[in-house]
Amino acid sequence: MVDVIETDIAVIGAGQAGLSAGYHLHRAGLQVEEDFVMLDRSPAPGGAWQFRWPSLTLSTVNRVHDLPGMEFVDTLTGEAPESVVAAEAVPRYYRAYEAKFDLRVRRPVTVNVVCDREPRFRIEAGETVLSARGLINATGTWEKPFIPHYRGAELFAGRQLHTKDYRTADEFAGERVIVVGGGISAVQLLDEISQVTSTTWVTRREPEFREANFGPDAGRAAVAMVEDRVRRGLPPGSVVSVTGLLLTDRLKAARDRGALNRLPMFSQITSNGVRWEDGTSVNADVILWATGFRSALDHLAPLRLRGPGGGIVMDGRLATRVAANPRVHLLGYGPSASTIGANRAGRAAVTELLDTLNSN
Repeated sequence: MVDVIETDIAVIGAGQAGLSAGYHLHRAGLQVEEDFVMLDRSPAPGGAWQFRWPSLTLSTVNRVHDLPGMEFVDTLTGEAPESVVAAEAVPRYYRAYEAKFDLRVRRPVTVNVVCDREPRFRIEAGETVLSARGLINATGTWEKPFIPHYRGAELFAGRQLHTKDYRTADEFAGERVIVVGGGISAVQLLDEISQVTSTTWVTRREPEFREANFGPDAGRAAVAMVEDRVRRGLPPGSVVSVTGLLLTDRLKAARDRGALNRLPMFSQITSNGVRWEDGTSVNADVILWATGFRSALDHLAPLRLRGPGGGIVMDGRLATRVAANPRVHLLGYGPSASTIGANRAGRAAVTELLDTLNSN
């Protein structure tokens, strides 16, 4: 017989957003393992960062923002040098953060299903079963890679993989690679792969490049766009359409090599490549789908949070609260998907959830 652990709040996920929530729960006077329990499916601290490709350094990530109460530095060097591998530095920082604030995360624990048995949630995770009054879900997107379906995909004789599967450009040496996607990860991988072999770049929209870092106004516009969508119950959209892609020195070199000569989206996949509506075709050995991720929320399906269009109507100060069930907050969904957004959202979610629970 499985013992059910009773607690006030369950936090699912211990990446940037989950740790931020844990910090603010602790600051509010709640005790970990008593008043709140933190669960994470990863084998070690670091969230999705621990699985990123080795060539992703602190100089190529968008930026790793400080978690509340502790400055981000590489705990091995005491600094944040740009050459440090992100998949090593960020997990070290998260591990030190958990230790400093005594955030005893239970891992590896994979939550299979969450059911609402009002006034409590039942969270089933193998041999771990929680009964909680409130829920902060911070499972992010890494476990939900998105690959769009195109006619003929099953016929392709080469290899198809997603950004999540990428490790190093060297494995593609001598192969013809099609990179699909117009986001930051797409152009970073395109740059690397184009230095060792021939590439073709394909996107749905014409990419927009900018010469300098976007300012506060553009950043606020990007967040506002995504926030507006989730408040209306629409699926979160990409912010790249607002911010554009920063034309770094590396990308300028890729442009000079011809690697940024973008083609529009093909209409079908063939056994040896792809084809467009006008009959034009390109042969390929590999199709790399840099097409992003979706929110990993399958375990919340019994709560029936999604509307007909697949989105979730969100409200609250920073759009972290599920409008239909204020005892549920989603971090890393919509405007809280960025590292800085996750920090602010953690505080807002904790404040609003405690207000809801205290009023019942």
